[in-house]
Amino acid sequence: MISEISTLFGLKVYTDEGRYVGKVDDVVIDLEKRQVRGLALGDYNKVLIDSKAPGIIIPYRLVKSVGDIVLIKDIFKFSRKKVRREERYEGEEEAITVIS
Repeated sequence: MISEISTLFGLKVYTDEGRYVGKVDDVVIDLEKRQVRGLALGDYNKVLIDSKAPGIIIPYRLVKSVGDIVLIKDIFKFSRKKVRREERYEGEEEAITVIS
């Protein structure tokens, strides 16, 4: 369990298959529910996520563990092609959000 949100900043994010996803620049918080909703990555792997956007948000529900790195569920393994820009729609459980 994380005692301070600030410990997330700067951590590298990898999938559980060992793919580098990016580095945590910011944290998205739901103030009403007092919970972390997502991790904002400014420096992200453009090979996995085919976008020119300055950043992406990984939903926190994909996070499997946090330590020296952040380990997330590998949502990229379902496609051998590059993941194209995805918008988050209601009902989509594993979509990433592209920051425009």
